[in-house]
Amino acid sequence: MTVILRQALGLDLAALFRLEQVAFTGDRFSRRQLWHLLNRAHALTLVAEQQASDDAPARLLGYGTLLFRRGTRRARLYSFCVHPEARGSGLGRRLLEALEAEALARDVEVLGLEVRVDNRVALGLYRRMGFRLERWLGDYYEDGCAGWQMAKPLLAEPGAARAGEG
Repeated sequence: MTVILRQALGLDLAALFRLEQVAFTGDRFSRRQLWHLLNRAHALTLVAEQQASDDAPARLLGYGTLLFRRGTRRARLYSFCVHPEARGSGLGRRLLEALEAEALARDVEVLGLEVRVDNRVALGLYRRMGFRLERWLGDYYEDGCAGWQMAKPLLAEPGAARAGEG
């Protein structure tokens, strides 16, 4: 199975909406919210697309959206979704690494996110990827579930040697 990562297009709207329905039981984006993220927001959405083959059409297996705010070097991982059938395949890590690279290319210094406290799989991925707990968010989600705000510095510590230096 060949999976490519690419920037989302307006044509991906229906597939993104279907993925939201399959992957989440609550706190889903509406078609209108997804359209806004793709077309109006100061955002970048990357999709993970399984390439078409002779016996199957192309399909989205995941996506992630970064929100950027003017005047700050902090970006927010606003939405992150991996199709249930693709979980555990390393796709989430690959997608998150690509999103971090996109943030770095825009001189983002810190990447933040919010995650449900009961989403142990996502919490584990984020921790393995270097995100640290920043703040408790009580009664954060629509069903009353609490969340964690997490953050990861993207730039090397001052004075640290960069890859290829030294």
